[in-house]
Amino acid sequence: MSIVVLGAGAFGTALAITLARDGIPVGLWARDPEQVEAMRKSRRNERRLPDAVIPENVSISADLADFAAARTVLVAVPMQQLAGFLAEHANTLDGKSLVACAKGIDLATGRGSAEIIAETCPRAIAAILTGPSFAVDIARGLPTALTLACEDDGTGAALQEQLSTSTVRLYRTSDMIGAELGGALKNVIAIASGVVIGAGLGHSARAALLTRGFAEMSRLALALGAAQDTLTGLSGLGDLVLTCTSSKSRNYSYGHALGAGETPAAGVTVEGVATARAATALGARHGVEMPIAEMVAAIVEGRTTVPAAVETLMARPLKKE
Repeated sequence: MSIVVLGAGAFGTALAITLARDGIPVGLWARDPEQVEAMRKSRRNERRLPDAVIPENVSISADLADFAAARTVLVAVPMQQLAGFLAEHANTLDGKSLVACAKGIDLATGRGSAEIIAETCPRAIAAILTGPSFAVDIARGLPTALTLACEDDGTGAALQEQLSTSTVRLYRTSDMIGAELGGALKNVIAIASGVVIGAGLGHSARAALLTRGFAEMSRLALALGAAQDTLTGLSGLGDLVLTCTSSKSRNYSYGHALGAGETPAAGVTVEGVATARAATALGARHGVEMPIAEMVAAIVEGRTTVPAAVETLMARPLKKE
């Protein structure tokens, strides 16, 4: 087989399903052998995507060596685990096309997935798959459009053709920085959006938050070399709108629980938590104001309350839009 998905979370499983549904043989790797055995028997991922059937042409294994021949690798492991995972498996993965599917910024280093791939697997060709999507929608075969970012235009075009399916349409860009930061930073704004609605602050407040949040995302991304067109595309504005307005978003739901004074669900990857801290640090390093990211980081770390954060943001100096 030519394609393998590494990581049997909801999104990785959904990607394997949509590719296999079009008749493509796909490998799906999971770290836990018990989970692999359960998925093989039931043809479902009961932990992360219980309602979706995994087609028979998805080969499931906990042994990465079973997929060593695959040239296209979709890396769907959580962002904060990406560097360690790639370092652990560099001998197997180097030299392949590595498509990062996680959205975030590495908290320890401030790097994105493309930089991490370049450092750990220098002979690999890095790409990023991002954009407005929920795993459950992809698995159901609902129409979805995503961004595929790759600096190597030839490889990008080949990956676009290989990974597009009858229900998932890929748009290509060479702007790795813009695609990466749009997908990462929108998670921070999604947490803030959930806080606003959970705290009962109203839809007008959320509209203001989304608008100013997009401006904040754009400031940092442009300072780091992104193109404005990328930020107004699927991987930026498109993903922001989706994750800030739906309870299917883990980041939005996490923020909603915080705003409502509830305990967020345990055992769920919420990339925006670490990204808020990383984005605040990046903003300070590059002289970019990140007031929303700062408040999200302060709330999740327990350094401030929701009412105090709102008061701080509303008390900022008045200025031109």
